[in-house]
Amino acid sequence: MRSNGYQNYFDGEVLAANPLKLVQLLYRGALHSIASARRYLRAGDIHARSRAISKAMTIVTELSLALNMQAGGELSRGLAELYGYVEKLLIQANAEQREAPLAEAEGLLATLLEAWTACVPAEPERAASDPQTSTRHEDMDQRVACTY
Repeated sequence: MRSNGYQNYFDGEVLAANPLKLVQLLYRGALHSIASARRYLRAGDIHARSRAISKAMTIVTELSLALNMQAGGELSRGLAELYGYVEKLLIQANAEQREAPLAEAEGLLATLLEAWTACVPAEPERAASDPQTSTRHEDMDQRVACTY
């Protein structure tokens, strides 16, 4: 169970997040759930494994449903296909009680998280004071908004 302080911090982080940060938080949540599912699978805890996989599925489904296919074009279509594949891997892992599909799903989502993280300016304080960097950051927010 989360402590009240942690929940307040997390709620504040979500409420203050730009679209790019929200996407990153969702990826981290899915990755955490998949890692938990792998642990529960090894421990033989069927109920906890299924719950963790269901949570990861819910996050990936929400990422997919949030895509803006018209504005995001080819990028959104590619992400939708990849999310569909990850969902199939999660279903396969749960049905067959195997770790390999979980590992593959985890690797794909980790790669996507790494790519989205590369879109974030390295120094947020500098970005706010540097008009050119700030404009680039706003452009990235616009592209993310078009994709999602």
